[in-house]
Amino acid sequence: MTRTTCFRASLGALAALAPSLFFPAMAQAAAAAEVPALSGGDTAWMLTSTVLVLAMILPGLALFYGGLVRAKNLLSVLTQVLGVACVALLVWFVWGYSLAFSDGNAFVGGTGKLFLSGITGDTLSGTIPELLFISFQSTFAAITAALVVGALVERVKFTAILLFTPLWLTLVYAPIAHQVWGGGIIAEWGAIDFAGGTVVHINAGIAGVVGVLFAGKRIGFLKEMIPPHSLGLTLIGASLLWVGWFGFNGGSALAADGAAAFAMINTLACPAAAVLTWLLAERIVSGKPSLLGGASGAIAGLVGITPAAGSVGVMGAIALGFVSALGAYWFVASLKNKLKLDDSLDVFGIHGVAGIIGSVGTGILAAPFFGGLGGDDYALGAQTWIQIKAVLFAIAWSAVGSAIVWAIVKYTVGLRVTEDGEREGLDITDHGERAYNL
Repeated sequence: MTRTTCFRASLGALAALAPSLFFPAMAQAAAAAEVPALSGGDTAWMLTSTVLVLAMILPGLALFYGGLVRAKNLLSVLTQVLGVACVALLVWFVWGYSLAFSDGNAFVGGTGKLFLSGITGDTLSGTIPELLFISFQSTFAAITAALVVGALVERVKFTAILLFTPLWLTLVYAPIAHQVWGGGIIAEWGAIDFAGGTVVHINAGIAGVVGVLFAGKRIGFLKEMIPPHSLGLTLIGASLLWVGWFGFNGGSALAADGAAAFAMINTLACPAAAVLTWLLAERIVSGKPSLLGGASGAIAGLVGITPAAGSVGVMGAIALGFVSALGAYWFVASLKNKLKLDDSLDVFGIHGVAGIIGSVGTGILAAPFFGGLGGDDYALGAQTWIQIKAVLFAIAWSAVGSAIVWAIVKYTVGLRVTEDGEREGLDITDHGERAYNL
């Protein structure tokens, strides 16, 4: 090293030390700026988002599902969604959060935050209290488990659903959440999943399909009409889901900032395109666009934009709504019956299919060429392959884990109600009450 180089290095070191030597207040301010500080605006937004996501479950999802079943099973569906949500919240607080968001390995988190150990009101997660982050994530765990209910309604016992929930959250949901959001293997690959395309929708869709294979078909499936009893309730539920989804997607920015604004406008654009696409498909195929189709299209669009909400432009969101609705419509209206798959309320047909389309489509539409936010050095092909890998890995993990859980449930408490009980309706069989007393 030359004398000149040494001199320059000394000057650089002195310049770095000068603030602390001569201006200690300046040094302290700089150090404080490096430490995340509580943001009142971010905290207020996340408090609001948490409440919005809870409203997606109760009453949103409960009414959406409740309207789609026959009247004799309305209360059973409402009770299942309520019970699952409450079990999921408690599981998350006791051990689920630790398995998802504490230090562990590539596949699951550790036990460092069991019982929320070491977390106080002053503990921060970024710019918000960690207790608030835990609360927000607890609603994601709850709605994911509750989504699975829709695949098996009208034939599965309440006790079976309640036993399924803690086992599945432990073996399937928490590990996938860690893999995607907690620094695990899918995060290491660099996959984009803004608000839960893999963690929530693909995961729930696969768990629902596996559950159907274990539970079997409803009595009369493909032999008699099984119409929804109240599309009015279904639309109310779908509308509440759409409103709550602004917290689901916008809240996933974890801040009141431009990313949340992008997520919000995309959560308007994508489902709007999906609704019109589904209605147009029905008009072409059957000649009659339906309210049920419109509600289904809205959910398909909301699912499709979930992984992409913070990384695609508005035009990309509209395109994603179009493709998500077409894919889900094709599965629900055609392929499902050909496969003789009694996914009662189309959990896989909408959440699984649109979740896959949205997750893979994120890799494409995040490219600047399509108006995405990927940046000038965005590698479209490489990122799309990463998205595909993430989807395949999530499908495999959910399928295997869900099969283990459903097997445990089936061979312990049992899955199905009796044939007579199914014919009479689960409101009476499981709960001893009726929704409508005429």
